[in-house]
Amino acid sequence: MNLQIEMEHHRGVLIVRLSGELDHHTSDTVRMQMDEAIQRRQCEHIVLSLKNLQFMDSSGLGVILGRYKLINQKGGKMAVCDVNPPVYRLLDMSGLFKIMPIYDNEGNALSELEVVS
Repeated sequence: MNLQIEMEHHRGVLIVRLSGELDHHTSDTVRMQMDEAIQRRQCEHIVLSLKNLQFMDSSGLGVILGRYKLINQKGGKMAVCDVNPPVYRLLDMSGLFKIMPIYDNEGNALSELEVVS
């Protein structure tokens, strides 16, 4: 299975939707596309939607942590939403939820980041 990346800008938030598998084969592509979107467009925050992400390994975790660090250095926030059980387990074991909030869906994440009027 490969990976599909969908990106959308919404009121200063980069929404990234990943489908498929985020692993050592696809992590560089995700990293480059997210970095380009962060640099090219003015975005203050990132919402990472993992609703259709079926698998992730440590390479994917590194991509998420790296983008968190990048947006955090710019004074922004990053949130994760719609995480399925296998991916949730990896993120939980890694301690990611100690530094980054998780939400049930994109609407809740956007609302918490105070971008919905």
